[in-house]
Amino acid sequence: MPSPRHDTLVKLFHDRPSLVVDILRDLMGVNLPVTPLIQIEKTTFNTRPSDDIEADLVLTMGPPQAIAHAVIVEIQQDRSKDPRQLARYAASLWLMLKCDVTVLVICPDRKDAIYYAEPIDSGLTGYRFQAWVLGPDAIPAITDPQQAADHLDLAAMSVMVHGRSRKVIEAFATALADSPDDHAPKYYEYAFSMAAPEIQRLMEEIMTSTDWPVYSPFAREHYGRGLEEGRTEGKAEGRTEGKAEEAAKSVLLVLTARGLDVSEDARVRITSCTDLAQLETWLTRAATAQALQDLFT
Repeated sequence: MPSPRHDTLVKLFHDRPSLVVDILRDLMGVNLPVTPLIQIEKTTFNTRPSDDIEADLVLTMGPPQAIAHAVIVEIQQDRSKDPRQLARYAASLWLMLKCDVTVLVICPDRKDAIYYAEPIDSGLTGYRFQAWVLGPDAIPAITDPQQAADHLDLAAMSVMVHGRSRKVIEAFATALADSPDDHAPKYYEYAFSMAAPEIQRLMEEIMTSTDWPVYSPFAREHYGRGLEEGRTEGKAEGRTEGKAEEAAKSVLLVLTARGLDVSEDARVRITSCTDLAQLETWLTRAATAQALQDLFT
């Protein structure tokens, strides 16, 4: 069953298809066609007379009328998928597009990476398939802020795998500080959604401290630097109350959008809260909570 990490990794590649080329060509040494044209394709293959099979992401290289190469991206967080299915994906896409096909498997866990990196006996004589697997050992620990700024997507994956190192998160935070406003919140959320709970806690500690900017949209609005000084205490209190109301609405909106059932008691607890820091914590948790109780624990 897809998880927040799975969905975020798919979105990471979907938002910047050229990341596939960066990984295969630069990190793994795969020989790929040189073309600036990389586009997202439909992910469902029809293999008559069997049922349709669907990959996580399919990208093609070259113009649509003369596709030079295709890449299938699969996110695997366990060993539940039959490796032969990867061979079927490649064969089906090859038949459909009539071009060479590469399968890239992203495995955050080392044991899963080893499992899917093995050559695959497809069951068809003469067709022995092997996927390219990006495991945690192949994802660099990016501790240089400039390198992180140049490759924010890889830096977010570095946080996912190596985020227990404070230097990795600090480099990521520094890179976000120099990023355009619309990039910083997006890649912060990518990294946060993919990270384990202990890494998320370290991210919150570093990126909500007084020494680092805060990047979630809510935090940037309510904790951003440059607030006007000298306002009267009454105005400040009124502003805080207004922000709390908006923050509570944001928490409820995210929970509702993700299909979580919000009880009346929980709704009252959220809307009556005036602690902005608490509301920000709830908003962050709402993005990945699997059940309502995850919000408060």
